Amino acid sequence: MATHDVLHGIGVSAGTAAAPAAIVQPAPGVDTTEPGSVDAAADGARVREALAAVSARLSDRAANAPEETKAILKATAQLAGDRGLAKAVDKKLKKGLGVTQAVYDAVEDYAQMLRGLGGYMAERATDLYDVRDRAICELRGLPEPGVPAFDGPVVLVARDLAPAETATLNPETVLGIITEVGGPTSHTAILAAQLGIPAIVKAEGIMAVEEGTMLALDGGVGEVIVAPTDDEVDLLKERSRRRALALAGSTGEGATYDGYRVKLLANIGTVDDAIKSSKVDLEGSGLFRTEFLFLERSEAPTLEEQTDTYTKVLQAFGSRRVVVRTLDAGADKPLSFADLGAEENPALGVRGLRLCQVREDLIDTQLQALAAAHKATGADLWVMAPMVATADEATWFTDKARGYGLPKVGIMIEVPAAALRAEQLLSIVDFASIGTNDLTQYTMAADRLDGNLASLLDPWQPAVLEMIRHACNGGRATGKPIGVCGEAGGDPLLALVLTGLGVASLSMAPSKVKSVRAALRMHDLATCQQMAAYAVDAPNAKEGRENVLKLVAPAMLDLLGNQSVPGPTPFVCVVRPRQSLRIVSAGLGVVDGSRLVFDPFLDRPEKSAVKIRMRPRAAIALIPRTGRLRFVM
Repeated sequence: MATHDVLHGIGVSAGTAAAPAAIVQPAPGVDTTEPGSVDAAADGARVREALAAVSARLSDRAANAPEETKAILKATAQLAGDRGLAKAVDKKLKKGLGVTQAVYDAVEDYAQMLRGLGGYMAERATDLYDVRDRAICELRGLPEPGVPAFDGPVVLVARDLAPAETATLNPETVLGIITEVGGPTSHTAILAAQLGIPAIVKAEGIMAVEEGTMLALDGGVGEVIVAPTDDEVDLLKERSRRRALALAGSTGEGATYDGYRVKLLANIGTVDDAIKSSKVDLEGSGLFRTEFLFLERSEAPTLEEQTDTYTKVLQAFGSRRVVVRTLDAGADKPLSFADLGAEENPALGVRGLRLCQVREDLIDTQLQALAAAHKATGADLWVMAPMVATADEATWFTDKARGYGLPKVGIMIEVPAAALRAEQLLSIVDFASIGTNDLTQYTMAADRLDGNLASLLDPWQPAVLEMIRHACNGGRATGKPIGVCGEAGGDPLLALVLTGLGVASLSMAPSKVKSVRAALRMHDLATCQQMAAYAVDAPNAKEGRENVLKLVAPAMLDLLGNQSVPGPTPFVCVVRPRQSLRIVSAGLGVVDGSRLVFDPFLDRPEKSAVKIRMRPRAAIALIPRTGRLRFVM
């Protein structure tokens, strides 16, 4: 019988689940008994046959997969058919290595190279390992590795999951995902959120769990309970029930309780994404990643192809806003038709707008296609450039985009330089959108794909929030809107902080919109601003989040599913005599007949708001360290 235990990781997709563990066993790896190669040509042919078989099976899966996962599966299939990989294996065979060892070592060389490139290419290392494991099993005559077959609902447990595996999971049978490694911005994390499957990554010790062991998880807070008691399972079910109640009625426009508008938008990458997102109750798209049109191709997409794609995306959203990011490629997302050569530090190299300034033909064609799509649809189209750092870059892009007649031109704020100089940049463009994933890695000097640096990559880092505050101050000074389109925008608690900092729109995975909208409606703008101040002024990310939790409405705790909430914190409210004070989602209790106490953690489900009429000469006092306001009669 499994020992009861509680493990902690990084929650990357909110929700709770309880089910038996289905263990994704590690791939069998190299055949340690195999002889060294004595006929490199013959063994090389065997390896090519194995790689071709892997590529064919992945291609078949891609053909039957939903549109949003086709690209991931096709990309992995293309890796298996890569001639360079086969040639690298040949070199190992000529050195006398056995066939499986040769495949293993050749892939490891490639993976090291990809990790050195960082960014998008580093993410491909996981895909490459998936190809390696499948090829080795093919050579050894063993079943393919990957997600096991199971009869009923399970919680999937793995050291890591290849995006190709995650993309094909069924949320009706896979109730949760827990991995031992990974980071909050990995493809697996993003795909899990899109599928609506509660997920936790970097849960150290999870692979020690045996097949069939009951697991309970909370993807909102990163908690895993091994062999939970019936009461703990019931508690998780209660969390889910209360979360559903907290989400009830979460429809319509995004706004705080007192009416401060925050547009809630979807991050998309394909036409199929656009069609699906357009059917969700949200206000448009805050990030259309156009690079998926360009990657894994031998030549750039034509003007006609781009125009057709952009037109379909705009038509899907009708009159709702669509924010398009122009080509975000370069050293870390290399294009075979725009290869500028090797760079020592690709993550800080010629990427995003910098690439387009070198290859103007790419951006000219794209802007022309966007202008044509806008003319054909009359849609609310906003276009922004990635990796802008200087006023000169902002001016170059703005002049070019406006020259094609595009109505709204903006920039991404992804580097500290752009955040610190936001007022100057926004005096040139119409809007800006903050890419929190890149802004965090550049501010904290931490590779966003390095799981060992997860604590530094936390968007709650005060330094990152201060950068966002600088950007929002620039927006206020110029009267230009600032949005957020990184993964941070989909965190209901952090969304309140971002709103308090001055963000006007939040873009996220469509599955997260409902929670963020509900969170906003539970709080007024003043509370969000107080939360922002607490988070920015905190000494570290952990304390910042804890301080913000002290200010949330009780129903918000149900939304987060967090049972370990810090105690209340003091705050000040000024009420004049004879003024009515409206207390929302809070409790009111008589202490001793002479005082009324406002307690933000006293739930009154039968009455969502209480009005107090202050009497003449009535005093209002703060009870230190309790968060309670005392009304002295």
